[in-house]
Amino acid sequence: MTRLAPAVAVDAMGGDRAPEVLVEGSLKALAGDPELSLVLVGDAGRLGALLAGRAEPRLTVAGSEGAIPMDAHPVRAVRAHPSASVNVGVRLVAEGRADALFTAGHSGAAMAAALVGLGRLPGAARPAIATPLPGPRGTTLLVDAGAQVDCRPEWLAQFSQLGCAYVERVLGVSRPRVGLLSNGTEATKGNQLVQAAHQLIERLGLNYVGPLEGNDLLNGSADVVVCDGFVGNVALKTAEGVAEEVITALRTELAAGWRSRLGAVLAMPALRRLGASLDWRSVGGAPLLGVRGLVFIGHGRSDAEAVAAALRVAARAVRADLLEQLSSALTQLEPAALKG
Repeated sequence: MTRLAPAVAVDAMGGDRAPEVLVEGSLKALAGDPELSLVLVGDAGRLGALLAGRAEPRLTVAGSEGAIPMDAHPVRAVRAHPSASVNVGVRLVAEGRADALFTAGHSGAAMAAALVGLGRLPGAARPAIATPLPGPRGTTLLVDAGAQVDCRPEWLAQFSQLGCAYVERVLGVSRPRVGLLSNGTEATKGNQLVQAAHQLIERLGLNYVGPLEGNDLLNGSADVVVCDGFVGNVALKTAEGVAEEVITALRTELAAGWRSRLGAVLAMPALRRLGASLDWRSVGGAPLLGVRGLVFIGHGRSDAEAVAAALRVAARAVRADLLEQLSSALTQLEPAALKG
């Protein structure tokens, strides 16, 4: 089934620069997609003021009360604040008034709200955050990036199925390559979790390339890389930190003297191409795979461009009937592997 006119709920109060950048990003997304409609969830007064004089019939507002603080305990905060923006957004999806939700707020709260308000897909052991990592050779999907810090082998096997389904339907990669993050490429390397997961994933009939090392995350060795949420989150934050430091150091060096500035002018086209290929803002939000609804999580630092990109990806997932594809992927696992 193809949905030509998706409706996406936007947690307008989530993120470091909410609600201003959420409004700007939403308007950008609408301008690029004439069939898309959005529901901004947040403080009706603040959103109304930001939208004054910018009437857009495909953009509506759903009132909420506050947002989940970034330092709050996810489950307790979600239950204590039922009218918080992320909870209201999840309810819109659960009630069918929105096809998907995007939030740049507390990722743990987003997962908790989705589990409480939507539940898991039939057969899903645990949800996973699938983060797209941009690189010079394309995008790699890292699953899990922080949802499940302690995993079982069968959960990692399931993450590989869900990640493949997402990459096929949303990113358009036919028969994606799957790798398992380890401390070596040999099957004998890795801890007990990795070795057991390796044996399970081998039997799934996927395009499995085997264990991969950390330096394979961005070099195009795989389209989907699977790991537990603890390792995934550390790898993600390390990659982000290294990229930021390299860019900062490069800018400092290029401004150090007239020779460097001249070289910077000559190298600018190549530097811009490199920067574009590594720009996390362009790849959209991270889908929360395994819940009974489409939920996308964005970086707290998201600007309007990142928000617009995330909304485009969410709309693409709706049009691709991603939820049905994820459900189908879960049925392909052995029954024993679905227990958790």
